[in-house]
Amino acid sequence: MKLVRILAALGLGACAGRDATSPAVSETALRDGVDAATVGSVYTQTNDANANAVRIFSRASNGSLTFVADVPTNGKGNGAPGLGSQASVIIAEGQFLLVVNAGSSQISSFRIEAGGGLTLVETIASGGTMPVSVAARGRLVYVLNAGSDNVTGFTLDATGDLTALVGSTRSLSGSGVGPAQVAFDPLGRRLVVTEKGTSKISVFAVNANGMLGALTANSSSGMTPFGFEFSKSGQLIVSEAFGGAPNASATSSYGFGEGTMLVPLSKSVPTTETAACWVVITSDQRFVYVTNTGSNTITGYALAPNGTLRRLTDNGVSGTTQGSPIDAVIVGQFLYTLDRASGVISIFTINTNGSLTSVGSKTGLPTTAYGLIAR
Repeated sequence: MKLVRILAALGLGACAGRDATSPAVSETALRDGVDAATVGSVYTQTNDANANAVRIFSRASNGSLTFVADVPTNGKGNGAPGLGSQASVIIAEGQFLLVVNAGSSQISSFRIEAGGGLTLVETIASGGTMPVSVAARGRLVYVLNAGSDNVTGFTLDATGDLTALVGSTRSLSGSGVGPAQVAFDPLGRRLVVTEKGTSKISVFAVNANGMLGALTANSSSGMTPFGFEFSKSGQLIVSEAFGGAPNASATSSYGFGEGTMLVPLSKSVPTTETAACWVVITSDQRFVYVTNTGSNTITGYALAPNGTLRRLTDNGVSGTTQGSPIDAVIVGQFLYTLDRASGVISIFTINTNGSLTSVGSKTGLPTTAYGLIAR
């Protein structure tokens, strides 16, 4: 709950899952894959304050989802309608699922079985308080602890066991910074953290032994940097929530200059929407999508090879979700959003010109559900 209070004080509640006016939830247009083959899985966490669990859905070739099971993490969520972060659930090395347990300050590791089922390997302390995001590069893992404003490293072995990297804990740029996400760059040479409260993007050099070098606190192009994703060529695409101010959010892109210094490529390209928070990039690197929690929409951008951004529509709306989208994931030609206000996963197809077509939804999720990843 500490982070929720911090976000409220900073006026950042929209990205933490504030309710917004949303269309009525209709029955899914896709009939749970009855006529389509299962091709993968989608995972989220319930974030239950008493007993957190990973919710598994099978994913059909037509994009539809079918509930499979809830698998306990042996940890606790915080029971809030959002953690104010991206990457609370990730896939590491293609075979392990890592999940933060914000309420018990732990992380859980699962082995992904054939067919997408999960086997819990272990649940261990996160190296701080209130973990909200996790990053993996090969066998190196770093966890972002929002309650203690730090990152802590772990090694991940071939069975999925996590071992704390002694002496790896590093502080962020200050206290109460409202960190949102941690991730490695594509080459694993830098570790990046967005700080909503300071409007900084903190970057650490990653040494060969997995330890971190000095922190460089880069100024964000716009206010409230939140979620981000790297392009395959190493450009950093970051959403900017602008404190949840109506219709004020934006998206920026950066390259790296010397060492851990960021160089803006596109500065604060407006979404025209409210509270841009989560960022995803298509596998062909042509398009970027940002979810706007406060306006229930998705803004699409064309991503040029040089890393610059161009909004796809004049009005900033590439798709409309079913209420307060708080995470997103792309797999194949489908984009999924986790819509907290309605307890729904919305499903869109990505067209060749970057436009989105709504093709259905999956209902019945708890409003505390958080994080979204797919395989």
